[in-house]
Amino acid sequence: MVDYHAANNQSSTGGDQIYMEQENDWDRDLLLDPAWEKQQRKTFTAWCNSHLRKSGTQIENIEEDFRDGLKLMLLLEVIAGERLPKPERGKMRVHKINNVNKALDFISRKGVKLVSIGAEEIVDGNAKMTLGMIWTIILRFAIQDISVEETSAKEGLLLWCQRKTAPYKNVNVQNFHISWKDGLAFNALIHRHRPDLIDYDSLRKDDPVTNLNNAFEVAEKHLDIPKMLDAEDIVGTLRPDEKAIMTYVSCFYHAFSGAQKAETAANRICKVLAVNQENEQMMEDYEKLASDLLEWIRRTVPWLENRTQEKTVQDMQAKQEDFRDYRCVHKPPKVQEKCQLEISFNTLQTKLRLSNRPAFMPSEGRMVSDINGAWHTLEGAEKGYEEWILSEIRRLERLEHLAEKFHQKAAIHESWTDGKEAMLTQKDYETSTLSEVKALLRKHEAFESDLAAHQDRVEQIAAIAQELNELDYYDSAKVNARCQKICDQWDSLGTLTLNRKESLERTEKQLESIDELYLEYAKRAAPFNNWMEGAMEDLQDMFIVHNIEEIQGLITAHEQFKSTLSEANKEREAIQSIQAEVQKIAQSNGIKLSGANPYTTITPKSIDSKWEKAMAMVPLRDTALQGELNKQNSNDTLRAKFATQANIVGAYIQEKMEEIGRISIEMNGTLEDQLTHLRDYQKNIMSYMPEINKLEGSHQLIQEALIFDNQYTSYTMEHLRVGWEQLLTTIARTINEVENQILTRDAKGISQEQLFEYRASFNHFDKDHSGALKAEEFKACLISLGYDVENDKGDSEFARIMSIVDPNGSGAVTFQAFIDFMSTETTDTDTADQVIASFKILAADKTFITAEELRRELPPDQAEYCIARMAPYTGPDAAPGALDYMSFSTALYGESDL
Repeated sequence: MVDYHAANNQSSTGGDQIYMEQENDWDRDLLLDPAWEKQQRKTFTAWCNSHLRKSGTQIENIEEDFRDGLKLMLLLEVIAGERLPKPERGKMRVHKINNVNKALDFISRKGVKLVSIGAEEIVDGNAKMTLGMIWTIILRFAIQDISVEETSAKEGLLLWCQRKTAPYKNVNVQNFHISWKDGLAFNALIHRHRPDLIDYDSLRKDDPVTNLNNAFEVAEKHLDIPKMLDAEDIVGTLRPDEKAIMTYVSCFYHAFSGAQKAETAANRICKVLAVNQENEQMMEDYEKLASDLLEWIRRTVPWLENRTQEKTVQDMQAKQEDFRDYRCVHKPPKVQEKCQLEISFNTLQTKLRLSNRPAFMPSEGRMVSDINGAWHTLEGAEKGYEEWILSEIRRLERLEHLAEKFHQKAAIHESWTDGKEAMLTQKDYETSTLSEVKALLRKHEAFESDLAAHQDRVEQIAAIAQELNELDYYDSAKVNARCQKICDQWDSLGTLTLNRKESLERTEKQLESIDELYLEYAKRAAPFNNWMEGAMEDLQDMFIVHNIEEIQGLITAHEQFKSTLSEANKEREAIQSIQAEVQKIAQSNGIKLSGANPYTTITPKSIDSKWEKAMAMVPLRDTALQGELNKQNSNDTLRAKFATQANIVGAYIQEKMEEIGRISIEMNGTLEDQLTHLRDYQKNIMSYMPEINKLEGSHQLIQEALIFDNQYTSYTMEHLRVGWEQLLTTIARTINEVENQILTRDAKGISQEQLFEYRASFNHFDKDHSGALKAEEFKACLISLGYDVENDKGDSEFARIMSIVDPNGSGAVTFQAFIDFMSTETTDTDTADQVIASFKILAADKTFITAEELRRELPPDQAEYCIARMAPYTGPDAAPGALDYMSFSTALYGESDL
């Protein structure tokens, strides 16, 4: 006996294991059940004849007709498509053994190990050995090459049957024996591929013989599959022979293999098109969101750049309230939209890289950089608008204070000048006595002194009017008119005063007696009276302060003023004593006074009256200054409260920004664990939002109190808002980076251990923890992973790799680029050539495809998707309605435009 156990050592280990298991199965079945042997004889004979008839011959008795080895060698040549060694034509036993050995040697060279099957048993007509040999041939040439979704041979054939018969009622294929007894599985296989041959709904499960005969007859007549089984044998056997069923079913698989290839090609195209459709939808969503955000910015920036001035502080405060509403209500959703836009863009680019598609280039003006630029413009306009509002409020407050001060001083001056022109133009000196003329002259000198004292007030009024004009006061015309009237009147008073003085001096030589006491009284009473009027002005003067130092300065000045009151009272008493002396002299000399002091209109009574009024104003001024001091103390409390909160929030934001930087570098665990940790961390950060809102409340109180500086903290609300938004954006970007790593891992089939290895290698060489590797660091990282990039050949390889991971030549490699490169190096992806090959299968090897073929092989939505985007085929072999699938496939991968 010839032993082929050690034949063909070049066969694969996997193949050896498969066939050893098959041979062991055969050894256990050497004592065949008679019913099974009968089924195998008929099935194997029919299977052999289905191939031998191609050479114009057949067998009648399987153990007899293969004894001389001639038809056995012919069978192997037909099914393998190869020539065997020339057979020996002698009739002797040795010739027959040599022929059979040639056939067995050929089987061994095909990777099949034969155990306990020798040429002598075949030549002797051993039925069991002959059937075992034929089963081995069937396994090798009819069943071994069957592959369905990474399963092969028997498992692949069973999975194929299950997939094809899954939609049919009363069919549940779990094996190759009893699952086929009722005949419905055979009919389901035929109906699935050729529904025109069988009326499946008319079949009954309780009529297996009819079902089996129907399937056998249809297969023989229309599918060129010979009848290998008897319905009565299958129904009459408790457990039909598995090998016979597998042999017959494998004929169906090979008969329908063309349809299987078309289905595989269609599945590949569906997968590619589904990815493309999803990417296009994400591109459309990005474009719309970017357009909406840019349009909002375009509409908002002009509003923030509007510098239309208002007339009152209340109107500007209304604008400030509108701006606060914009900051707290309208802007936050747009900040979220901007963040979501960046995340969507990064996710889309990751998906495009993973599906081997070209990077997405948004339409002009809608790049992330364009949006960031527009956002920067928005924030610049926002900052400028806020500063302008605050400066306008200060300007309007200053204007209102100056306007009030102008009208107050103008009213006092106009009150003083009332009647002065009439007094200066009267001719009373023409009928007066010498003493009266002298008195008039002294009176005029006193008036000149009074006039000179009022010169300062007029200059103040003109200066205030000038400042109101420079500050663009809205009612400047009215102020200018009143100021001009006062100045014109003042010039007129100067001229009239000069004229009256000249008139009095012409008659002075005729007047001899002047009451020196009256004159002295007038000279001292006038400046004192003017001092009192000035003091009352100061005591009634409005004030605006912004801090404690300014109000304390006013209080100090007021205290200094009060310290001069005793000296002023002494002056008042001295002036009153002059009038008393006049009365005393008149009484002692019997002089009858003609009336009031001829040199002045200031009477002792008026001096006392003004003094009492001034003294009554002092405590009122004290109260007003103390109230303002209390207000500034309250403002200082608000400053301190805001500063305390701002210092805590600022430190918190700084701490979290540093912490998220460490987390992004030191993350451990699976990507899902990292993602869960980051989202929990994000929730923890968001729980701090009430503190931000509380700080906003304190900031609003400060603005309402018109507080413009704060010496207790270096933080401003604007800085904290920007820091808070940066913290939220950084966390969202870190989460998005982990999500993209999960997408990369799942799409490329990268294991968790590989990702940890890549992360550990990247972090090890990222010495400065910047999140990117310099060229030399990246080169060291590649060497640690086993890449040969050190010699001259390695330099060119390293340059090639750098062109992939750093296409812009920035000199730095990000972790995402590193992961993309490693995943590309270790996994396979769909290519344009693969898609073209798939379309070619659907098109039956034509260089074009028709709409009808697309609708038959693809789901409706994806078929219409292809039809709408494929250009007409213009080749020399073009048929009506031909579509160019080649240019369409290359366009999917960015090699040409659709």
